[in-house]
Amino acid sequence: MSTDSDCAELAGGRLDIDLAAVVANWRDLDRRSRPGRAAAVVKADAYGVGAVRVVPALVAAGCETFFVALPGEGVAIRPHAAEARIFVLEGAHAGSVGVLRGHGLIPALASMDQVRLWAEKGGGAPCALQVDTGMNRLGLDVDEAVRLAGDGALRARLTVVHLMSHFACADEPDDPLNRRQVETFRQAVAAFGDIESSLSNSAGVLAGGAFGHAFTRPGIALYGGEAVNGRANPMRPVVRLDARIVQVRGARAGETVSYGAAHRLSRDSRIAIASVGYADGYPRSGSGAGVPLRDAVGEGHAGFVGGHRAPLLGRVTMDLTCFDVTDVPEEALAGGRIELIGPNRPLDDVARACGTIGYEILTGLGPRYRRRYPNGSGH
Repeated sequence: MSTDSDCAELAGGRLDIDLAAVVANWRDLDRRSRPGRAAAVVKADAYGVGAVRVVPALVAAGCETFFVALPGEGVAIRPHAAEARIFVLEGAHAGSVGVLRGHGLIPALASMDQVRLWAEKGGGAPCALQVDTGMNRLGLDVDEAVRLAGDGALRARLTVVHLMSHFACADEPDDPLNRRQVETFRQAVAAFGDIESSLSNSAGVLAGGAFGHAFTRPGIALYGGEAVNGRANPMRPVVRLDARIVQVRGARAGETVSYGAAHRLSRDSRIAIASVGYADGYPRSGSGAGVPLRDAVGEGHAGFVGGHRAPLLGRVTMDLTCFDVTDVPEEALAGGRIELIGPNRPLDDVARACGTIGYEILTGLGPRYRRRYPNGSGH
């Protein structure tokens, strides 16, 4: 009879998650948020790294406020943050009111329909309000927010504890929309008077701090991802991914590799076949050849074996990916593993090779990896 540990050893990939780095990043962001405080955005399973492991680590470090996208995410972390405030970014709908109230979750109401629903069904439980200041995603427009602030009868049926908006372009600090959003949000905050508020995401914190608000809402920076374009990333890396090499095979110059015969070898080569593919969240768009992105971004993925670069050959397939290890010393191959994200291949370098962002790579990391945390446990 196999054990969970046995099954973990059978995984093709290992995903190491450094919780100490998550905590260090939160403390850094909290310091940058002064005189405000940093909350933590832990939606999408803490950006793919495991919310039920991240949340208790951050609670122990002093984090008291968390943001999730969906009520179910709030329910999942509530046992690990019994005293914390947990805000639900998608607000409330008729089917979620009971869950929100039953688990002490705070909806961030994003429309007048949600406001009226919570006024009728929320029983006076706390809520937040989202104000759209230029992103045209979720939120009341500023005129709606100001009218609500002055509607004494409706306000009396709500316990509004937080006002929030969201930057659209904080990753480009010089974009003029940032300043317009700051000024627009100030109008809404002024209408509500003495109310707790937040605006900055990770990029906002790193580019400008709390902007005078009580809280910031960092997400990607907690997990080591780049948040501001064109600047060195000050955050500690959190994830490291490697995969088992299933086979090393020889191939001759002129032969082709992987589906579609997309890559033709220019020399006699050694090819390492790694146990990782797009079913694991290793994007097909990062293939070394045979995908449209290669016409725009010349270089695809590369792995590292014992610190030696191994370019990806041909197309990423569902479960297996081919790497050129012709120039990798034999002794380095003896370890039997290839680094896919780590010191030699940072998360955002992988994202750029795939024509995407670190957020998508992180949140797409699949369940087939063996996950390991600093205390040595895994699942």
